Amino acid sequence: QVQLVESGGGSAQTGGSLRLSCAASGRIYSIHTMGWFRQAPGKEREFVAAISWRGGSTRYADSVKGRFTISRDNAKNTVYLQMNTLKPEDTAVYYCAADQGAPWGRDKAYDYWGQGTQVTVSS
Repeated sequence: QVQLVESGGGSAQTGGSLRLSCAASGRIYSIHTMGWFRQAPGKEREFVAAISWRGGSTRYADSVKGRFTISRDNAKNTVYLQMNTLKPEDTAVYYCAADQGAPWGRDKAYDYWGQGTQVTVSS
């Protein structure tokens, strides 16, 4: 089992920045990919970004390219999502996910999920 705990959510104004963290514990050695997803009220969960736990390869949704950066600190078993130039449409609950494979943007393929952290961007 892998446990994931997100932190760092909160409120920001348009154009502002926030950094989310996702701390992993448990069977860390089994993780291949970690991802961030988000779900806005009344909308389906959508892919934001993902990173290979060992190699560091990254993938991003088109809507966040150039504004968000995913990174990892293997020593701290933590993945980060740096969010810059925030927009009101970035408002959502953000979830961290982990998997033993490489599902990248396919949310239903991820085995482990955090509890989510709210991000609210005001105009």
